[in-house]
Amino acid sequence: MSIARLMQMGAAGYLEIDPWTTPDIANASYDSVSLSVSSEESLGHDIFFKPDGTKVYLLGTSGDDVNEYSLSTAWDLSTASYSQNFSVSAQEANPSGIFFKPDGTKMYITGTSGDDVNEYNLSTAWDISTASYSQNFSVISQMDNTRAIFFKGDGTKMFIADQTGPDINEYSLSTGWDVSTASFTQLFSTSSQATSPQAIYFSPDGTEMFVGDAASDIYKYSLSTAWDLSTASYASITFDASSQNTALLGLSFKDDGSKMYTLDNQTDAIYQYST
Repeated sequence: MSIARLMQMGAAGYLEIDPWTTPDIANASYDSVSLSVSSEESLGHDIFFKPDGTKVYLLGTSGDDVNEYSLSTAWDLSTASYSQNFSVSAQEANPSGIFFKPDGTKMYITGTSGDDVNEYNLSTAWDISTASYSQNFSVISQMDNTRAIFFKGDGTKMFIADQTGPDINEYSLSTGWDVSTASFTQLFSTSSQATSPQAIYFSPDGTEMFVGDAASDIYKYSLSTAWDLSTASYASITFDASSQNTALLGLSFKDDGSKMYTLDNQTDAIYQYST
């Protein structure tokens, strides 16, 4: 990747350490590495990694909170240890999706109780103990079973999975990272593949979308125009994660695409794969 491209992506809000290489999910292999979260949460719903891989955040519905873990070796779940948690119960009784602004100063939570996006400010980046509620944005006009959330790197696009659809909904933000400026744009149906979409992840350039289904399958879609769901199509590539997962609700990747992580709602664990 050229220096000019790296500078362009940095300006857009990406904090990549290594250039992204398309993960070969069809041939992903389990690393025999997992992180049990059962001591903190019995109904995990989503995960989010700090861009440098030194922290992972778990969102759960039994505690209605965000649990923070530190990794002494970046991207290696075997080195994770629990740090602290932050309750979101005052805003959402059934939280289902989590996302952070790339600099760690904002956190976003979706949920099936309010069917909205709740925005929080962090006075110390990546430290959830410093989070405070800011505002929310309702998505109930588009969905009634809100799941995962994902943002374009500059915060001007927001994508939310709807289990009932089943589909992915796209929103434009006239001011990046300010959910009060969001407006619905369009949706993309996943019904031909993912009948119960729970997790979404985009490549840094917005041309690849990965959707995790409750049946523990992960599907890859290609976008001919970056970040535009009207140009999305199924890439005929899938990964069956059922050997480890019974109900896959969270999905994430290492910043360079070489590792994949899933959250299982039944085993209360995060699993690590090589791609």
